[in-house]
Amino acid sequence: MKRKNNNLAFVFPGQGSQSVGMLSELAASYGEVKQTFERASDALCYDLWALVKSGPIEQLNQTQNTQPVMLAAGFAVWQVWCKQASIRPAWMAGHSLGEYTALVCSGALLFEDAIKLVAERGRLMQIAVPEGIGAMAAILGLEDQQVVNVCAEAAEQEVVAAVNFNAPGQVVIAGHVAAVDRAIALAKAAGAKKAIALPVSVPSHCQLMAGAANQLAEKLLAVPINTPEIPVIHNVDICSHSVPAVIRTALKEQLYKPVRWADSIQFMSDQGVEVFVECGPGKVLLGLNKRIVKTAEHLSIYDPATLNQILEQLHG
Repeated sequence: MKRKNNNLAFVFPGQGSQSVGMLSELAASYGEVKQTFERASDALCYDLWALVKSGPIEQLNQTQNTQPVMLAAGFAVWQVWCKQASIRPAWMAGHSLGEYTALVCSGALLFEDAIKLVAERGRLMQIAVPEGIGAMAAILGLEDQQVVNVCAEAAEQEVVAAVNFNAPGQVVIAGHVAAVDRAIALAKAAGAKKAIALPVSVPSHCQLMAGAANQLAEKLLAVPINTPEIPVIHNVDICSHSVPAVIRTALKEQLYKPVRWADSIQFMSDQGVEVFVECGPGKVLLGLNKRIVKTAEHLSIYDPATLNQILEQLHG
């Protein structure tokens, strides 16, 4: 019998958490992992698990591949959890691409529909801005408003904006290469502990993605969306939505508006969440979440040991 834990939230990582060989230990113990990847592979007509298992990393890191890989990985871990545990979280959220995983796990999107959708999302993002035109950078050690101000000063008729508010003192910016370079220099002058370009070719969540967002909106119209069984906090407005048209709008806007991750975690904490579980490979969100809500407990599921730890803890 399923039972909701009002103090529990599950969160799902996006791009950047992928690695060759990820989830191999979990797959060896739980058949749901390979079954999930088989469903994804059938939907996309190529072997997604082989890519995860053997790489090459350059192919795994291509946006149109990374997005379905990460969605399948997060959903696979959720499938394992649902088979092993009766407890369900009160809230869900996902960082950028992870928002789609959250919507699948909440029942709002069918898995096969979402896999095809995020593969197309990745393709549209990749072709929206030719390689070498856009860039992203991480700015550490400045207040959010300082980063916003730096971007405004650096723009000079080009695009550069704060696009990922990941945690206190950690903001990612995106835009045209030259504008991002100017922002990096200004951030350092303003006292940033670190301001470094990121190894990505797609400037996500800024206005350079507006064209891709319009094309994605057309694709979204063809995808059935249900009311989520578990509320999902959206990146763009820190709200959960139940109306399909509103969810489509949030997913469209997410492509060219900032990911407000710190606000999302804080919101769920304000609703009474005391335990945040990252569901998927890696521990990227675990590190961010610990900095956002220091009083909560932060856990991650990515192998049998971490799964068993959380099962014992939550099931008593």
